[in-house]
Amino acid sequence: MFPPMLGGDDPVALLRRLIRFDTTNPPGAERACVEHIAELLSEAGIETRTLARDPERPNLIARLPGTGEAPPLLLHGHVDVVPTDGQAWRHPPFEAAVKDGCVWGRGALDMKGGVAMIVWATLRLHAEGPRLPGDLVLAILSDEEAGSEHGAKFLVAEHPEVMDGVRYAIGEGGGHPFDLDGARFYAIKVAEKQYCRVRASTSGPGGHGSLPVRGGAMARLGEVLRRLEGRRLPVHLTPAARAMLEALGRHVPIANELLDTGRADEILDSLGPDGALFDALLHHTVNPTIVAGGGMLNVVPSEVSLDLDGRVLPGFEPEDLRRELAEVIGDLADIEIVACEPAQHEAPDLGLLGPLGAALRAADPDAVPIPTLDAGVTDARVFAELGIQTYGFLPTPLPPGFDRQALVHGADERIPVESLVRGAKTLYDALPHIMRAQRSAVDRPPSGRSPSRGG
Repeated sequence: MFPPMLGGDDPVALLRRLIRFDTTNPPGAERACVEHIAELLSEAGIETRTLARDPERPNLIARLPGTGEAPPLLLHGHVDVVPTDGQAWRHPPFEAAVKDGCVWGRGALDMKGGVAMIVWATLRLHAEGPRLPGDLVLAILSDEEAGSEHGAKFLVAEHPEVMDGVRYAIGEGGGHPFDLDGARFYAIKVAEKQYCRVRASTSGPGGHGSLPVRGGAMARLGEVLRRLEGRRLPVHLTPAARAMLEALGRHVPIANELLDTGRADEILDSLGPDGALFDALLHHTVNPTIVAGGGMLNVVPSEVSLDLDGRVLPGFEPEDLRRELAEVIGDLADIEIVACEPAQHEAPDLGLLGPLGAALRAADPDAVPIPTLDAGVTDARVFAELGIQTYGFLPTPLPPGFDRQALVHGADERIPVESLVRGAKTLYDALPHIMRAQRSAVDRPPSGRSPSRGG
């Protein structure tokens, strides 16, 4: 498949080894996995550095020196994975079985498969690739799945110097295909929403459980849930969403209609299930996830709290979400922002979008690269605090009908062997070209427009 490399690893063997480290978060326990990667790099002659808030949850930094003709480029990925509790797997989630042409296991897609790609590409570039025009900075991180406190946030707060000179980064969230209206596109993530925990508290008369209580905290909570279920929050067209819709609109005309903020909700309704792709990208969203109230069966509680998983569009503040929720809920509940990630105010820097798209087309002439806004959150939002633009770009040419979204964080997570191998090779081939393209990209101001607060 590949010529022998120090350590004998190809991307498939490397991924299988990574999956077999149980890095379920919580508690994470990423140390053994990170040490394995550090050993591979060190055996190849690549200098590594480990930085940690907790010794059991370290982060690995390696740097391939370049010629200095271009700025450094950051490659980052995390090795912690989400739990498998309560899921029925056809193959044990940490066995890393190779069956039916796939590598099975927790993290195969999110994101040990991506880590295998970037580590393999780094090793190969060091072993036999051309001298890079700029330094390549590799960051293998802990704790992304539970907030990044031990990973990216620790590095940005305590060791920002390891990112000196970096303007662009490659990470998770893109490079894979998605199908829409009979056409196939490849996502290149350029922005993502921000996490925001919101609490809605209802209150009302309490009392003995044996007596009827009307208009109490529970009843008001029920009405809050009904209103949240029945109404979207207002439409907002951010620069990232605009770039995505305009690119899609060249191939799928209905995407152009979503640019009309006054009609966007009507268009989304007409699309049915296909509209789900865009719904979260045009609105702040909340989902009720935790209810707390009451402590005894025979006591009617006078206060109940509802925690909501809120996601805020880039360019907006937590207060924007709180205000919009208040307009839906009215005086049924008091609303507070419990925790929120820092807002990303600037439009995405699309300076490397062209070279990244060219790399995808070189690997697949039929590829239609599309800049995308991600409804989820990754370590990219942390590195953005240092002014670093991350592109979700881990080339993974999945076969038609392969439902990636259903498998990420789900049972039977797996990645096709061919997709992993082709993706690693595409990344290896693309990195020198991407780094050279930085020389002109850094001379341009970030592109994009101000959010359109319509709806």
